[in-house]
Amino acid sequence: MKRRNFGRDRGLTLRMLATGGLLGLLYVGFALVLLYFLNVGLAPMLVIIVGIAVVQYWTSDKLALAASGAKIVTAEQAPELHAMVERLCAMADLPKPRIAVVDTNVPNAFATGRNPKHAAVAVTTGLWHRLEPQELEAVLGHELSHIANRDVLIMTVASFFAMLAALITRFGLYFGMFGGFGGGNRSNNNNQGGVPIWLIIFVASIVTYAISFVLIRTISRYREYAADRGSALITGAPEHLMSALQKIASGITTIPQRDLREVAGMNAFFIVPTNWRQPMGELFMDHPPMEKRLAALAAIAREMGRPVS
Repeated sequence: MKRRNFGRDRGLTLRMLATGGLLGLLYVGFALVLLYFLNVGLAPMLVIIVGIAVVQYWTSDKLALAASGAKIVTAEQAPELHAMVERLCAMADLPKPRIAVVDTNVPNAFATGRNPKHAAVAVTTGLWHRLEPQELEAVLGHELSHIANRDVLIMTVASFFAMLAALITRFGLYFGMFGGFGGGNRSNNNNQGGVPIWLIIFVASIVTYAISFVLIRTISRYREYAADRGSALITGAPEHLMSALQKIASGITTIPQRDLREVAGMNAFFIVPTNWRQPMGELFMDHPPMEKRLAALAAIAREMGRPVS
């Protein structure tokens, strides 16, 4: 099994490319607006955003582990978990990532790291206690697929200009009130009695952030489908991931809201977000609806000639 085979689905690949293309066009338009009106007053903001993106990328594994309270465990501390990951990595032609455990009853798992050589996979104690070994293996296959597909890099690049637009939107009024953006390089700050330059950039930032919010979540959903498919290809048993997803989702519903709020900040990383049952439009979700994930896995199982209950 080679990494290039992970998540290979022509229709899914085309949708990801189309969504990424739209996001790229949006960012080009936003960059043109900034270049047209930009002055040195905005340069520090650009430096800050670049710095945040670089730090986020290079320390993504450490930040995610710290935010979740995950602790790295050795092979002596978690021999079964290490053995599972080693076997899956051998099948997937991946270097073995660091393995961590989060001490919480919330059943979940996540992967992080800028590339396969600097990655970590974390599972919660709640997940460990609820799943059968083959189900846990399927979840680990999903997380290893995220690592193989370099999803941290993809989402960091995808969200770069969205971070910039969000920061400009947040401080746009403040800068405008105090003559922000240095007056721009087009006439003066009031654009010769027309629309103020700060307001143009502020509106462009709002539009960019709103559209990119939807597109980034669309890409995120596609990455989940690809990781589900990758798990099916690694393990050869998509029905085990189907069973695991259902157990995780039902297990989350039994957890007190107070405990769920404590880990809610990791929802974008989790294999199943803790708010999966909350009513919201699919456009605003970073994970596919559970029924669609199960349907996609069932289709893969049929392709592989596997039983589907």
